Amino acid sequence: MNWRIRHVAAALAAVVSLMASASCGDVVRQGRSPSFLVIDSLTAASGAKPGTFGQTLESDVVTNVTETVGGQQVKVPTVYEDLGEMQLRILLKDQGTPGAPATPSNINSITVNRYRVVYRRADGRNTPGVDVPYPFDGAVTATISNTPFQISFILVRIQAKLEAPLKALAGIGGQVAISTIADVTLYGQDLAGNEVDCTGSISVNFADWGDPQ
Repeated sequence: MNWRIRHVAAALAAVVSLMASASCGDVVRQGRSPSFLVIDSLTAASGAKPGTFGQTLESDVVTNVTETVGGQQVKVPTVYEDLGEMQLRILLKDQGTPGAPATPSNINSITVNRYRVVYRRADGRNTPGVDVPYPFDGAVTATISNTPFQISFILVRIQAKLEAPLKALAGIGGQVAISTIADVTLYGQDLAGNEVDCTGSISVNFADWGDPQ
């Protein structure tokens, strides 16, 4: 009988331990802030067509721009950075009850101050400088509340188009392309100082695309 009691007690202790571990892991994953960032949309525009944003980026590694040189119209190879845009808002982790929904206060607002872009390929070939462009960090500062707010940032740096593997795509007329997914992670803090981050993804296809007329 005592053996059975000890066996049941041990099993209950194991269950309690697992529940505590899961809870702790969940808290760590979510962070301490009572609010979190929601990405409503992530779009991008080629530097060759900076006013045309879409949910997939056709990144042109080199664009031939018509310029007047010595009184004649000539095509000048030009490299542009590509732009990204995010629409963001915050939500509270505790939404309250149906009869008394929680409303974010000013202290729940989140100020983002940095972002990181990492490129990856679906086939798993992800060596920076060989298969995909190098990851990079950039600065962007905005305070986000529960009202949707749009931020702009550089999604593909000019450096990426001047070094491997993108440099090899220039001048071959789109015969070879590199298809990637860009993971964009924002970092910041709520106004109480709690760390917050969130990640969105967008498809980026690199090639020597046809130039705009």
